[in-house]
Amino acid sequence: MKMIPSLNMLHAICFALLFNFCVRTHAELFTAIAEVEYLLETHKRIIDDLDFYIDKEENRLSTLKRHLEFYKKEHEKAMEDIPNYLGNPINAFTLIKRLTTDLDSIEDSIKIGTEYIKNVTMNHEDVKYPALEDLTGAAQALTRLQETYHLDVKDLAEGKLNGVLYSTPMTAGDCYELGRVLYKESDYVNARAWMVEALRKYKEENVQYSFSEADILEYISFSYYLLGDTRNALEWTNKLLEVEPKHTRAKGNVPHYQKSIAEEEARLRKARRGETGAEKQEETKELTGYAKERKTYEALCRGDMDVPVEISSRLTCRYMTENHPFLKIAPIKMEMMYLKPDIVLFHDVLSDNEIETIKQMARPRFKRAVVHDPRTGELVPAHYRISKSAWLKDGEHEIVARVSRRVTHMTGLDMASAEELQVVNYGIGGHYEPHYDFARKRESAFTKDGGNRIATVLFYMSDVAQGGATVFTELGLSVFPVKGAAAFWLNLHASGEGDLATRHAACPVLQGSKWVCNKWLHEGGQELLKPCNLEYQEEGIIRKIPRPVPKTSR
Repeated sequence: MKMIPSLNMLHAICFALLFNFCVRTHAELFTAIAEVEYLLETHKRIIDDLDFYIDKEENRLSTLKRHLEFYKKEHEKAMEDIPNYLGNPINAFTLIKRLTTDLDSIEDSIKIGTEYIKNVTMNHEDVKYPALEDLTGAAQALTRLQETYHLDVKDLAEGKLNGVLYSTPMTAGDCYELGRVLYKESDYVNARAWMVEALRKYKEENVQYSFSEADILEYISFSYYLLGDTRNALEWTNKLLEVEPKHTRAKGNVPHYQKSIAEEEARLRKARRGETGAEKQEETKELTGYAKERKTYEALCRGDMDVPVEISSRLTCRYMTENHPFLKIAPIKMEMMYLKPDIVLFHDVLSDNEIETIKQMARPRFKRAVVHDPRTGELVPAHYRISKSAWLKDGEHEIVARVSRRVTHMTGLDMASAEELQVVNYGIGGHYEPHYDFARKRESAFTKDGGNRIATVLFYMSDVAQGGATVFTELGLSVFPVKGAAAFWLNLHASGEGDLATRHAACPVLQGSKWVCNKWLHEGGQELLKPCNLEYQEEGIIRKIPRPVPKTSR
């Protein structure tokens, strides 16, 4: 028997087609905020198209409603006296007609409505659409921000970042989709947290979704199970069965969970009776090197650590007039951020006009940022670097060449073997985890680039409302973006050995869009400017550096 879809069903069909088409069109928008900006154009186009579509849809639905009312009246007449109604050949004919050609016409009308979104709204060639990869990337970015900045899931769901309301609250549907994506990525801890939030909002909202309360409860219970918490898995499964007593999978899971719990209790009883041997000693596991660095990295991103006082007490600000005769006329504001290794912040070294020109040149060339594979020396994408980048040559524009000359003035180094200017825009929660800019022993990177990277100059082309600091995990130093400023440090000791104290990272962008450009300088051409000496640093050994300290005041 054919059925006529309700208005809600029609909208659901339209949305499904819209979503299914979207997810096949474009990818990696999430890796640069500049790329996400294009979605606002798409957003406006959808608004305009839907305004027009709704007018047409309302007229079409008015016609469908008239058909429906006529069907209802005729059906009521027929049910009053079926033999008499069908005995009338006209009634019999019109009934057959309504269920053949008339119904085909109605179905065609419904198809026209649903195909409109697919064939008209979705086929603009001059706009971009997100893909499933973008949805996954954005979900992972939210959890990255949540973990790095110690954000509460409930606050995030209400549109708050560090207590500041930046957006409209998320719906139960938003939270559910986020939890579902994270579950598919095997991030069960965060998937469970977002499903719990989805459940809270689902109960508060009086909205019909494509998923049910039972669906949310099933995700929560099985997330607990996959995390090894069978007791909570059983508790949430029982809640699921209260909502949907005939839920097949839940009914099948209960005895399995009960058996697992019983076996665990038996093991504990044996352990208490000493039947497993000597009393089990509680082992205190020290944090691994990675975990220690991660903890320091996140604290620095939040600004929760200070430079040791023996360093901070000797830091100065001054006008730099050496390195180049031009600086006698136009000295550069120089702020020392750290000593040995010297990390400097040069202020007001890029103008707004220069920044905008560099951005405009870079945008059309943006590609997913890559890193050097230490085994092959090839450039490859990596999950620990979320951004898009482009490379600009000095010969392309006077402003790019001017930036290179300015780097010479600031650093006193030669540009002969310097890399092209790399322009970077960080994406949603964009970051770059702790790394070195130089190539370590046995790594094949830079073998054809005039030697190792001797120095880094990092220009900040935007302020960032929250997050986005450059942090040095060995030093306890956080450098927050200042538009127009540039950070500078040497990556190598005078012997040519890499300085392990320069390990650094780009923190996730919590709010705002972070633009930077880098100039990496190589050893070639620096022989007379930075001559070598015999100071040698064995790989893995760092000279005595004052350890980072937690902030003492806020």
